[in-house]
Amino acid sequence: MTTQEQQQRLIRIAHLRTRQTVDDLWLRYAALGGNAGTADLEAFLSGTADLPEVERDRVALAVNDHLNTLAGATRAPYSHNLRPPEPSTGLPAALVAMLRGTHLAPPEALSAVLSAAGRHLGVSAVAYLADDAKEVLVPVPGGPGPERAPLRIDGTLPGRAFRLLQIETTVSDDGQARLWVPVIDGVERIGVLDVMTRAPAELTDPHLHRQCWWWAHYLGHLLSSMTAYGDFFETLRVTRPRTTQAELVWRLLPPLTAGTDRVLVSGRVEPSHDVGGDLFDYALSRDRAQFAVIDAMGHDLRAGLAAATAVSAYRSARRSGAGLFEQAEAVHDAVTEQFEGDVLATGVVADLDLTTGRLRYLVAGHPVPLLFRDGKVVKRLDGGRRPVLGLDLRGVTVGEEHLQPGDTVVLYTDGITEARDRQREEFGLARLTDTLQRGAAERLPLPEVVRRVVKAILEHQDGVLQDDATLLLVRWTTVGQDALDPEPPAPYPEAPV
Repeated sequence: MTTQEQQQRLIRIAHLRTRQTVDDLWLRYAALGGNAGTADLEAFLSGTADLPEVERDRVALAVNDHLNTLAGATRAPYSHNLRPPEPSTGLPAALVAMLRGTHLAPPEALSAVLSAAGRHLGVSAVAYLADDAKEVLVPVPGGPGPERAPLRIDGTLPGRAFRLLQIETTVSDDGQARLWVPVIDGVERIGVLDVMTRAPAELTDPHLHRQCWWWAHYLGHLLSSMTAYGDFFETLRVTRPRTTQAELVWRLLPPLTAGTDRVLVSGRVEPSHDVGGDLFDYALSRDRAQFAVIDAMGHDLRAGLAAATAVSAYRSARRSGAGLFEQAEAVHDAVTEQFEGDVLATGVVADLDLTTGRLRYLVAGHPVPLLFRDGKVVKRLDGGRRPVLGLDLRGVTVGEEHLQPGDTVVLYTDGITEARDRQREEFGLARLTDTLQRGAAERLPLPEVVRRVVKAILEHQDGVLQDDATLLLVRWTTVGQDALDPEPPAPYPEAPV
């Protein structure tokens, strides 16, 4: 570790190599956030005064930034460019270790793979997965140290990293320095990674922050792929056994959060262990976002089968290029044919043009969507109508609305607004709107807004939902994506040799 005197001397030598004036160096240093004045910087470079550690590092950054613009040493040429060898250290080696370690490996091998990868970064790590109710973070067994207990998502530092999708640092009572890094697959939150460093000073290393962010992101992709062929991770996530209908619904759900550079989508179905007839689905492309919410009446396996039939018919029609009217009719025909009028369903199908913001939608006996703009609900989207799915067609109108950038379309089932507390008071549109507004005011990531709404409904009903509750948020945006992938800033340039 470089001492203060060594660092000051080496910075002075490196600055001489740049042939910059103190004034030129100060301009670059100030642009990087430096707080010392020109006279202080000159005194530091002459060795007559010192600067705080963080300011010394900013001076080093400014010097290195200029050195990186200078021509490097001349090297003997090859007859053609040679590719670099397989990485043996650092982040590339860690990612290769993850890829090799999980190839043909059972899901239970993940902790050992993480340990092997962590050695290339000089750290150790334990992965935590969010449970399906998004209430706790469950440790993946087999990591270093003693057995660990689950951590609450609300009220803990690891939970804050998960909720806000940002790296959190801390030093435990035993002196262990930690980075809590969100684990995401694309833009879907999976859990957090507890990265344990060798010394507290490493917590401020921007290289390490950036490397751990990439490492955890790659881990998210691997977790999703490994979940597909084993029950190990699902067993950790499911804190309460699922009913048959709930298992059916969960197998049909798309990722709860997804996005492109033009749109974000996030949703939830509750109760996660006992959902019956609620489902949502979507398809995102370069120019379109197509989405739907289905609510089959009932709360048993028959309702789950009806919801599965409805969403399968919707997908089939959508993928064949059918329009909104034909999509709704496909769902209606499938439910009618399979259940002969004994089961009905409500729903919303919609199509958003991501170039123009033109939204077309059709509401079939379902609560009408809400339009959320600039932190408040500005409109109920009640222009497109159709009878309940499963009843004969009497009249259909397709609604249309032109969105503004940043607008969010809110789709929900009646299990949200009609949720009643012990005094039989409904949760209602007012509470739903208030929770959405508070999420907007706090600039929360879209999936965290969804989680807050579900949490508020559960609290309203003392933790026990009396009906299925589904929420789907669709935001037309090109900037909201930043909150779902807040990559740490670029690290300092390498120090000159």
